[in-house]
Amino acid sequence: MSEGIVGRRRPLPLHTKIFLGLVGGAVSGISVNVFLGRRPEVEWIVRTVTEPIGQIFLRMLIMVVVPLVFASLALGVAGLGDLRKLGRIGVKTLLYFVLVTALAVTIGLILVNVIRPGEGLSEQVKVQLLETYRGQTAETLEQAGRTRFGIQTFVNIVPRNPIAAAVQGDMLGIIFFALMFGVALTFLPASRAQPVMAVLSGIGEAMVVLIDLAMKLAPIGVAALIFSVTARFGFDLLAKLGVYVFTVILGLAIHQFGAYSILVRVFARLNPWQFFSAIRTVMVTAFSTSSSNATLPTTIRVSQENLGIPGEIAGFVLPLGATMNMNGTALFEGVTVLFLAQVFGVELSFSAQLIVIVMSVLTAIGAAGVPGGSLPLLILVLQTVGVPGEGIAIILGVDRLLDMCRTTLNVTGDVTAAAFIARSEGYALMPRPSVVEMERTEAGGERRW
Repeated sequence: MSEGIVGRRRPLPLHTKIFLGLVGGAVSGISVNVFLGRRPEVEWIVRTVTEPIGQIFLRMLIMVVVPLVFASLALGVAGLGDLRKLGRIGVKTLLYFVLVTALAVTIGLILVNVIRPGEGLSEQVKVQLLETYRGQTAETLEQAGRTRFGIQTFVNIVPRNPIAAAVQGDMLGIIFFALMFGVALTFLPASRAQPVMAVLSGIGEAMVVLIDLAMKLAPIGVAALIFSVTARFGFDLLAKLGVYVFTVILGLAIHQFGAYSILVRVFARLNPWQFFSAIRTVMVTAFSTSSSNATLPTTIRVSQENLGIPGEIAGFVLPLGATMNMNGTALFEGVTVLFLAQVFGVELSFSAQLIVIVMSVLTAIGAAGVPGGSLPLLILVLQTVGVPGEGIAIILGVDRLLDMCRTTLNVTGDVTAAAFIARSEGYALMPRPSVVEMERTEAGGERRW
């Protein structure tokens, strides 16, 4: 009997291993911070052991993004075939991105106006935070100085050299070239287009294999990333900025499990519980890496395998979403702008807050899908409404935690968009039942898919 029980044991799912790594890294990091503080030995371990391990894992995911985005988008466009169909899907996708992002910012602004977290921060804490993160603030301000958001931003979407865009990580440029390349394939005779599409398909499949190899290291990489953050900062800084952090996370949670549940139920006609269960690996990966781009390979694979989203839809919507659909980033920016305005005593009128909504939506579209990629653009929003850009230093200490949370929202929003587009195009979505549900239905003599 014991052999039978042993024989029925299943290996732990990947998302469970990643979650255990996340918890283990957080607990051990906080314990080190509480009992040892910021000793030189702790800093040495973080700098020479855990941080490099975490960065290697992160880089293994990021290194496949450019070829995967190019192959997926080009194949997605070519697979759609009819340019009228491409235009219809493109318009629906962009409208969904903009409207849902605006909803996210609105939720954040309502919360920050009600809770008013910036009014409780003492002058001593403000001075301490500004001093602690002076160097990092100067670097971020320099990046913001190089950033210009206007008509030139849209001109720069068209790359002079697509190879240079790939080298520089210019995702908007890569996406534009991939879209144009896919459109060009639709004009070629099938005999000419098919060999190119076969090569692109092979590149995409090879990237998936690399993703699977990288994800085998995920539990260790995630534990190392979280340990590095918690060992350095613990809960001290979080306690001092607790109300602000609570406001951001509450807004993200309302949008994640409230707004998305309604959108998934109404527009994709999926059970929200099944939906979140099907994409839990995506959410855990997004949370641990703080990068929409690094999570993109997992997002594409899980959306196709667990939700049944067709490859051409997933290949078109999800890479676009990883660069343009930043619901969590926009909500975070809106809350942060009003929080810092309250800290510095800058009263923002209703019209100024409308400007914050518009600017947050626009800058979220231009934010890089990498850890901390929204900070330079956030400074532009601050300066637009008259809040000192140097105030960004106040939130830098807790930004990593908030980055993890908002990235989870960003990536979940990409999947909801893909599910909506697939359903609106007449595709049937079939979330894979959980193991527990399958066992229960099989025991009852029926199997529901």
